[in-house]
Amino acid sequence: PHTGDTQCPTPTTTIEHPIEYSDTHGRGGSPLVIAASQQWLHATTGRTTTDPHSWMTAVHWITLQAAKGHYRPTQKHSPKWGPTTVAIAQEISALKECRPGVDYLARKLKVSVRTVKYHLGMLRETGLLVYRSKGTRISGVGGRASEFERTIPVAFDTAMGIRTVGEGATRRAVGAAKETRTALGKLAKKAARKVRRPRRRTPVSAGTRCTPMEGGTTGTSPAAGTHSPSESKLASGQASSPTPKSSKRGPRTLNKVGRRYQLARQAVSTIPWLHGASVPRIAWILKDFADAGWTVREVQAVAESIPMPAYGVKRPSGMLADRLRGKAGLSEKMRAGHVVMWEESRAAAKDRHDEVTDLGPGPRSLAARRAVDEAFAAIQARLAPEMPEVELSPLGSIDELTRQEVLDLRHEAAKNPDVIIDMIRALGERDARRLYTSRVVDQTLALQRINARRNTVAPAF
Repeated sequence: PHTGDTQCPTPTTTIEHPIEYSDTHGRGGSPLVIAASQQWLHATTGRTTTDPHSWMTAVHWITLQAAKGHYRPTQKHSPKWGPTTVAIAQEISALKECRPGVDYLARKLKVSVRTVKYHLGMLRETGLLVYRSKGTRISGVGGRASEFERTIPVAFDTAMGIRTVGEGATRRAVGAAKETRTALGKLAKKAARKVRRPRRRTPVSAGTRCTPMEGGTTGTSPAAGTHSPSESKLASGQASSPTPKSSKRGPRTLNKVGRRYQLARQAVSTIPWLHGASVPRIAWILKDFADAGWTVREVQAVAESIPMPAYGVKRPSGMLADRLRGKAGLSEKMRAGHVVMWEESRAAAKDRHDEVTDLGPGPRSLAARRAVDEAFAAIQARLAPEMPEVELSPLGSIDELTRQEVLDLRHEAAKNPDVIIDMIRALGERDARRLYTSRVVDQTLALQRINARRNTVAPAF
């Protein structure tokens, strides 16, 4: 039964959970501070919004309330609500998925990670952000950023006379009280403007901003106590400038860790088989060598004193550590010897490579080029082995060969595999496979490719 003084809640502004206020370390509760238990999507009293402009309107309303002293952060040593909080809110409002990484916000706004955490805490305890899922560090996966929902606190709807439809966090606004529309318009204009954090400027004293001048008519002039030096002191060079110039800073010197990383970066960028390796890992491998004053040329010479594997390097850092194990104590003379031998071996390999591949651009005349081509063809014909001719039946078809003729041809091919190559050119690969079987033809073609790679020799004149 309902009594006469009982007020039934309006269905358009249904709130499932009552608002709980937290005690701010003995300073009493604040109507703008939401308890930690209600900073989750399933327990929030606010309403979610997908409109960044509406959410920033609520952010600026909280900013005005904080300026009036109605909100104070509950965290110890927390900064006050200010332009940094609004700037972080602007970055969050621009995200499609509200999953702002703390490192990303700190890098974007050029603030510390601790500062970002403080301001995210203030946005949560004022009801502007609620957790959808809380970030954590999973073993083997790495850190996961917290996922939030942008919400408009119920205190804002109550103060602005916002009428809503629906229930729970998914209710939506359908109107506002007439007396608060002017204030809502002003907040909307603020939300449309982008707030920038004020840059910190080094305070400059008033005495060093102006150049002292003489000739004042009053005794209270700031230049009254300034006197120019005598001409004799100026001529002898004894006068000193009232604003001495600061000494120039010398070249920056690296410490032990810096030298290790410097040698590692040089090794990764210089040694071909170290490209793509992790610089911190290489710095850890080369720490003793960097401390002993090794150069990247000495590191490469000692590491490549053993012939490099023909199949390539699968783990560069592991091979570097294995080849340099126990060699950090080599003297400068021994390191210089390794460098000389390494350079000579590389020069000899380059000369051998040039002798084979570097034939020059060739003659420019068409007649001379034609003569060179004819000489190449004659040399190749002379070097080519003589292939025995294969006689087929008068019709030239393998279908008319007898069984004994097929066996004779296969016996001859077993002695000289080049006969199969000649038969492929004469009859085609299909008939050659019918005659010699596919297994024998595949083996012969594979052997031909291997011999072609091994016996490739440039013609010499």
